[in-house]
Amino acid sequence: MAAMKTPSMSLLRLFSPAIRSDTLPWTARGCLAQTQQQTAHFSSTSQLQKRNQGGVKKDPRIVQIRYHLQHPLTPRPLRFSRNRALRHWTIHRAWHRFQDTLRTNRERELERQYNSMYYACEELRKIDDRGMTAEERERVGIEGDSKEMGRLYRIAMMKNEIWDEVPIEYARIQTETPPRGGWNEAWTK
Repeated sequence: MAAMKTPSMSLLRLFSPAIRSDTLPWTARGCLAQTQQQTAHFSSTSQLQKRNQGGVKKDPRIVQIRYHLQHPLTPRPLRFSRNRALRHWTIHRAWHRFQDTLRTNRERELERQYNSMYYACEELRKIDDRGMTAEERERVGIEGDSKEMGRLYRIAMMKNEIWDEVPIEYARIQTETPPRGGWNEAWTK
């Protein structure tokens, strides 16, 4: 049986984040750390007696973002060749043009729906209980009071009991993206 060779330490050091040092030798910080290692502290006061141990409190979200972006195992950003960059840019622009087309089609459809609702409400405003406009009533010879005009429009526009089911604080237009603010856990009615 052949004896297994133990892997070299440089290979182990490469793949294990626990052994990896904080400063890599090929970074500027690593070079400075190697050349300017200080043997004694600047102050004669011991480390336990120093003031302002807390310092400026850092936002934990920013700390997490920096950790994941600048982690030693994070791969470097891609650098494309000229042809590959051109391909990437072309695909990127095509995708944005496609998204723009979808957005304009969606906006046109919403505008068409809004206009049709507007014209329907205008027709409701012009007719009376019998479904006749003022011109049609004059032509037929029927007289009616002005109170009957637009009654269906007024009924359609009434907003009675519209918010009884869902509190207005929870009502939100359905969108494809999450809200800017998160869920308010402290809210009570």
